[in-house]
Amino acid sequence: MRPPEMAEAGNVPPCCDPTAYAYFLDFDGTLVEIAEHPDHVDADFHLLRLLQDLHEAAGGALAIISGRPIEQIDALFHPVKLAVAGQHGAERRDAFGVLHRHRLETGPLEALRVAADHWQRAHPGLMVEDKGLSIAFHFRQDPALAAPLHRLLHEHLTGFEGSFQLQTGKMVVEVKPAGLDKGRAIREFLTEPPFRGREAVFIGDDDTDEYGFAEVNSLGGVSAKVGSGPSNAAWRFDDVSAVRVWLQHILTCAERRPL
Repeated sequence: MRPPEMAEAGNVPPCCDPTAYAYFLDFDGTLVEIAEHPDHVDADFHLLRLLQDLHEAAGGALAIISGRPIEQIDALFHPVKLAVAGQHGAERRDAFGVLHRHRLETGPLEALRVAADHWQRAHPGLMVEDKGLSIAFHFRQDPALAAPLHRLLHEHLTGFEGSFQLQTGKMVVEVKPAGLDKGRAIREFLTEPPFRGREAVFIGDDDTDEYGFAEVNSLGGVSAKVGSGPSNAAWRFDDVSAVRVWLQHILTCAERRPL
């Protein structure tokens, strides 16, 4: 599929045959709107039905690629259970329900948890989200915290000996394991059935998804960013609603395809 020279707003990819493509979808900002607090997000009935139908049409080749822990994704998607990569790929459940976790040295995070508790008490506008293998610092309620927070985290990371790194997102900065990202998670899925041998589609919305775009681009697949801003993605959706419309269009195309 030849992408446009520039990923302009509304320049969505053409219909991708669900029998030939593997779908990798970010969650927050892609399938649902970003909320003030991560706990305020909900996966509505229409979204769950859409993903369940697409999962079936694609023969199971659909996975959620998220910064959230798998446990949170499962709670949001209940009773629908999909393949999923959580915490930017630090944990991953394949299409057969087998859980894969990268072996990590989590000791350095303990010191950060102590510091994070102090920072949160000192700055009411800071929300700390401890995911287990990573820690996210949300400053949406106090954007002025962005610069000092980045500085503090950079200073803290100097003692981690390269085992953890900073990952920026929309009004959030996260300390996560180095070398693990959404691109690597997609690559791991593509070595397994039912994803293996298919063209890859990845849709995301922020900096955390650029690794996925780069990986899919290198494989000649379909990368699409939701919203504005510079990106390596080859295609562009205006908003979450446009993503859902496109996914529904895929199902409609599949229903019209001659047997």
